Amino acid sequence: MTRQHLAFIAALVVGFALFMGGAQLYRRQQSARLDFLAQSDFATFVRPHSQTLGAANAKVYLIEFTDPACETCAAFAPIVKRLLAAHPDRLKLVVRYAPLHPGSDTVVRLLHAAAQQGKFWEALDVMYRTQPAWASHHQPRPDLLGGFLAEAGLDMARLEQAFQAPATAADVAQDVADLQKLGVTKTPSFFVNGKPLVRFGERELEALVQSELDATR
Repeated sequence: MTRQHLAFIAALVVGFALFMGGAQLYRRQQSARLDFLAQSDFATFVRPHSQTLGAANAKVYLIEFTDPACETCAAFAPIVKRLLAAHPDRLKLVVRYAPLHPGSDTVVRLLHAAAQQGKFWEALDVMYRTQPAWASHHQPRPDLLGGFLAEAGLDMARLEQAFQAPATAADVAQDVADLQKLGVTKTPSFFVNGKPLVRFGERELEALVQSELDATR
């Protein structure tokens, strides 16, 4: 066998090795992009009843466990909106209920009932905006919410009916079970693609979101 033949065979071997290495790298990258969606505990973070906002085909999920009676949740709402606006094609917000304050179970059931009229985000915005009037110092008064929720364009009779429905209570109970499983003890609590925000803060949340965005390019 001539040197030319040997060189040709060696080039083929090297080329094949580079091809296989590139294919494996591509598969690893694809696996990383789909990792959160494929996780066995994905449903713990995103339930069929969960309300979402953002890119339909997003690979990065920002999951927020919130309580409409929580002052910090209201303060972080604009921050979350800015993150969504900064990454409109790559980020999806998932809101989960975390009724950790006394009386908040009624509040999140009202919010979930509003979702059944397609008014979840409007109702949540109203709750946050009027929070000082009905939930001052983390002491929610759900009985004061009716007049404010009417501002969201809700049919109040339908809202009451949905509020009383067993399915509404079941969905809220599922979120409570999930937050307990995940060890959520305060609001808001954030997860990005299943990774918890360990150190709470605006910059820390932005950094965690960015790291997941970078990992799924």
